[in-house]
Amino acid sequence: MSMVLGFIVVLGVLIFFHELGHFFCARAFGVGVEKFSLGFGPKLAAKTVGRTEYRISAIPLGGYVKLVGESPDAEIDPEDLDASFSDKHVFKRMLIVASGPLFNFFLALVIFFGIFSMAGVIVMEPVFGEIRVESPAEKAGLKERDRAVAVDGLPIKTWTEMAEKISDGGGAALWLTVDRDGEIFDVRITPEKMPMENLFGETVDRYVIGVTAAGEVVTKRLNPAAALVESIHRTYMITELTIVSVAKLIKGSIPADNLGGPILIAQMAGEQVRQGFINLLFFIAVVSINLGILNLLPVPVLDGGHLLFFTIEAVRGKPLSIPIREKAQQVGLFLLMMLMVFVFYNDIMRFF
Repeated sequence: MSMVLGFIVVLGVLIFFHELGHFFCARAFGVGVEKFSLGFGPKLAAKTVGRTEYRISAIPLGGYVKLVGESPDAEIDPEDLDASFSDKHVFKRMLIVASGPLFNFFLALVIFFGIFSMAGVIVMEPVFGEIRVESPAEKAGLKERDRAVAVDGLPIKTWTEMAEKISDGGGAALWLTVDRDGEIFDVRITPEKMPMENLFGETVDRYVIGVTAAGEVVTKRLNPAAALVESIHRTYMITELTIVSVAKLIKGSIPADNLGGPILIAQMAGEQVRQGFINLLFFIAVVSINLGILNLLPVPVLDGGHLLFFTIEAVRGKPLSIPIREKAQQVGLFLLMMLMVFVFYNDIMRFF
């Protein structure tokens, strides 16, 4: 039950905000909106307000906003010319198309801001746990429960800050300031290079001193300004990580069986529902960023494909011919269907 509920909530929120971006931007530029649909296929419920029909459709794997004059060859009543999408300047059309993915990023930013404003952020303290035998840390006399307070005179407050400063040093000897039961002292330590596995399962060399974290965490409260900065930073980090992941998938550096689809999203959403509301919100934000990036890929039928067509139009001074666009759309649709089949296969194999 939690899986179904989580799936409905997550997809419903993501689709709604994505299409809301297209809707608001279209209305702002005076483009008429004929339909605003959550889902595809047969309509389950609908209500018309003004000229727009708001509907819920049977297949909850997407949504769409149908604009007046969306197709270049559509017949438009003379009185609707001012509200036609195709008759707007190319840059306005680009903004309308881009506003859907941009609203996905905006949604993530708003969710992160709400979480960090109310709950703060959880940080791991730079307290040492296990000291590896014959490691630089052991040779320097470090012990369990020691707390790092500075690296080369620069104060640190989190385990991540300490690890980054050590790794970024390139193996050069450094001074580590340590607090041991209230006694502050410095030790000279030379990090060693070790092969480690990164987030993508790749083996990379990192400079370490041979300690593990004690696992002590604290909640850091943030004022609204700090929460906004942290929200922007977190959105940027996840965006960068997602783009790198997509690039590595395309190059084959990451196995394609890591891709997941609706079933995986449903499973993960159900798990977040069981873990609590904050976890579910965080999950929605992360998936929203992923959805925004996916839609910006330059594949026909996706928003990124339309942006590609409009960019070509802006450069050439005229749009591509309708036959060329139709063929590109067919290729894009085929690729998208193949991707959906593949991720469904991955989901099913992973499920069983």
